[in-house]
Amino acid sequence: MHIRESFDRNILYLHIAVMLFGLAGVAAQFVEIPAVLTALGRVICSSILLFLIAVFKKDRLSLNSKKDYGMIVLTGVVMAAHWTTFFQSIQVSTVAIGTITFSTFPLFLTFLEPLIFHERLRKQSIASAVVLFIGVLITIPEFSMANHTTIGIIWGMISSFTYAVLTLANRYFSARYAARTICLYEQGSAAIVLLPALFLVEASWRIQDIAGVAFVGFICTAFAHSLYISAQKSVRAQTAGIVSGMETVYGIVYALLFLGEIPSVRELIGGAVILSVAMYSSIKSE
Repeated sequence: MHIRESFDRNILYLHIAVMLFGLAGVAAQFVEIPAVLTALGRVICSSILLFLIAVFKKDRLSLNSKKDYGMIVLTGVVMAAHWTTFFQSIQVSTVAIGTITFSTFPLFLTFLEPLIFHERLRKQSIASAVVLFIGVLITIPEFSMANHTTIGIIWGMISSFTYAVLTLANRYFSARYAARTICLYEQGSAAIVLLPALFLVEASWRIQDIAGVAFVGFICTAFAHSLYISAQKSVRAQTAGIVSGMETVYGIVYALLFLGEIPSVRELIGGAVILSVAMYSSIKSE
């Protein structure tokens, strides 16, 4: 009975964490500062909280080699690009477009993972990638750079590609270090990379902007990430993958409730295709 209660509690924690992940894009829509500054604020806030948690938990923060320090800093650069392009996608289009296109990262993983880790490229993975690409084509309203949705999709695909690179880097690091340590280094590096934007990009900060960025950084990133990692300890990775796939759904529902954003038929159909394949790929990888 105790094991069952623990499992149920951790499933609940997983859903809460993923619901908070999905809330990040909506919260960012209440912020009027440029995407790069939203990304900067997010990683600064999350880095501070993760560092405090790491100190409290007495985590081992040293890495094994100079090579790993160099690689994790580069990964932080990729993370900086990922969050900036994700928020840019949402700002120029909608939360639905940003979250749907973000879910296409398995498309890039299909070809990058075998190349980097010298693994065989499977026919099933290629087929999934083709279907994912079709889902993206369905979502695109017109091939015009004057269309905000199309621009949002392009930014979202860049965000998706950088997340695929992050996933591959984390595959390397997760075999060597604790998840919280990896996250702290990556977000801390991203914060340093993005810091010059604070002086180079003009913005008029309102109380609403500061509160929004702090909420995204502390609650939707650091707290949610820590909760997600903690909940995974007694839950199968396959189950966690299914719950994680709900992030896009939560994001679209939040956008509907708080922003009045109603996804188009194209977005719903394309999103359903992309989300289905992304969740299937996550499950089959276990």
